[in-house]
Amino acid sequence: MFEALTQPGLWPADIPPSRLASRVRIADPAGCSVAILGLADDLGVRLNSGRPGAALGPDAFRAALARYGVAEPHGWSYPPVFDAGNVIPASGHDASALSETHRRVTSVTRQLLARGLFPIAIGGGHDLTFPFVRAVIEHEAAHGRTLDSGLYFDAHLDVREQPGSGMPFRRLFEDCALRRLHLMGFSPFVNSAEHAAWFQHRGGSFLPASLRALRHATNDTARARFVSLDLDVLSSSSAPGVSAPNPAGLPPRRVAALLDAALRLPGVRCLDIMELSPPHDEAGRTARTAAHLFLVALRALASRGLS
Repeated sequence: MFEALTQPGLWPADIPPSRLASRVRIADPAGCSVAILGLADDLGVRLNSGRPGAALGPDAFRAALARYGVAEPHGWSYPPVFDAGNVIPASGHDASALSETHRRVTSVTRQLLARGLFPIAIGGGHDLTFPFVRAVIEHEAAHGRTLDSGLYFDAHLDVREQPGSGMPFRRLFEDCALRRLHLMGFSPFVNSAEHAAWFQHRGGSFLPASLRALRHATNDTARARFVSLDLDVLSSSSAPGVSAPNPAGLPPRRVAALLDAALRLPGVRCLDIMELSPPHDEAGRTARTAAHLFLVALRALASRGLS
């Protein structure tokens, strides 16, 4: 389906029929409005000397979703979901391999968009947000629309110059003409003054993690934008299984409320949930939180009429 650029995701064999995961389609996207795309690569994390493991994130997410979330919740119906599988990373351990993996991510995402699907990527190193969002920007441009704005939840700015997981938003600014970017969850203890100044100079802003701040920043509700969620925005007490644990992050309930409000905006064109690292995930807590946030996103999209 995707020029041999993907392989099927790994789901448990015994998913109860009462679970939403039992209704996720894996063979044919016909009739679906949302697509899961696994970004099963952490080369970018390793290039930035981070702890590896996020390459296993998409399948750990699938296993958690198989155990969490009823198919027929009270009060709404989830939009039908297609699982597009995992993008196959390029072989190699250098920046050229990373670039080829990025090319594949963009290619597969373009094809999902061409089928009218709302893509939700699960990763994987946060660098993969760059090729994922790049595809959405190109798709919008091909249809005479502009996507030059985004919102992301992260402790880190991720505006490094060197290739790796800390580069996605610099690349979106410099390569894709991004003009406006709002960050929630910023930690001054893990970001340099130089990077913060660069970010603000290019059109980035720091938002308090509140619904009021989000609504004020996104009052142009029809503006096309992307949303990206790095799980290290969460406190490590709730989300230990990430590439860079955060000892003073946000609580899951607050992130869920902010994500719900963000995804209800009609201009949002895609979402990614990144940096799930199963080898460091005690009792699968982070994967379960990622599954919960995915369900929150589906509920928000259902409120927009996706069905």
